[in-house]
Amino acid sequence: MAARRALITGIGGQDGSLLAELLLDHDYEVFGVVRRSSAQYANLEPLRDRVDLITADLLDHVSLLNALGACRPHEVYNLASVSFVPISWEQPVLTAQFAAVGATAMLESIRLFDKDIRFYQASSSEIFGEPVETPQTESTPLSPLTPYGAAKAYAHFITGSYRRRYGLHASAGILYNHESPRRPSDFLPMKVAHAAAAISLGLQEEVWLGDLDAQRDWGYAGDYVRAMWLILQQDEPDDYVIASGEAHSVRELVECAFQRVGLDWQEHVQIDESLLRGRAELHNLVGNPARARERLGWKPEVPFTELVHMLVDAELARLEPERVRT
Repeated sequence: MAARRALITGIGGQDGSLLAELLLDHDYEVFGVVRRSSAQYANLEPLRDRVDLITADLLDHVSLLNALGACRPHEVYNLASVSFVPISWEQPVLTAQFAAVGATAMLESIRLFDKDIRFYQASSSEIFGEPVETPQTESTPLSPLTPYGAAKAYAHFITGSYRRRYGLHASAGILYNHESPRRPSDFLPMKVAHAAAAISLGLQEEVWLGDLDAQRDWGYAGDYVRAMWLILQQDEPDDYVIASGEAHSVRELVECAFQRVGLDWQEHVQIDESLLRGRAELHNLVGNPARARERLGWKPEVPFTELVHMLVDAELARLEPERVRT
């Protein structure tokens, strides 16, 4: 039997590279859409000779049609967008273009090229904004507050529209915060993990954070890309909340990270009020993954504490050579 083929946008990011690894383990042929094939993609270095990169513009459905023609995929995973939420306030137009217009362009390209292609849209818990209920489910009303959340809400709606209007196998995974050592240090869990590791190695003295009482539903990215794949293996398309179902505070995150390296976090953490989020970014986001559990047989395998330890250990390994040099 011929191998299944998958096309991933955003393949160079955390989720894209982890998904590529998973699909390769399932004997897929994996292709990735990139803006420049000559660029360096650190997350893809271990896979570079096993994936094919195709240059295309996500805002131009003609170039996407060409990309589809080049690899003729059975599955398309649309993961590309501006993913760091605070940046969406600085680049709202770019965020809207990639998250909203890009998703529409890909859906339209699939409709024109081959309506049998299965499509996965990377949705986000940010579409719920300040939610009307907790925990959130697939039927919780959308009320995004950030440019990122608003753009993702559009992409979420248009995925459902193409599913109903054209009968596409188009599904969305509403993913809550998910981390791995491949996350950039702009993201809070990696910032904290880096600080704990660097301070323990004598490379840093303190770290400045915002609201320690803020809570998030955090999970391991490797678990979440497995859910993406499972969603496209279903006979019928649908939307799924992918979450741990547990809320943890930033304070818990900090305590866990510093305990891993045997330090008292209170001796090293400073509060920077400029990092506190405004009223337009209030959150009480905790997902209910019951549908994913019941239909997909999915559940997260890496608990919160193990995830934090994973991040800290990865930073310790990465920074140790730097301590030796100093």
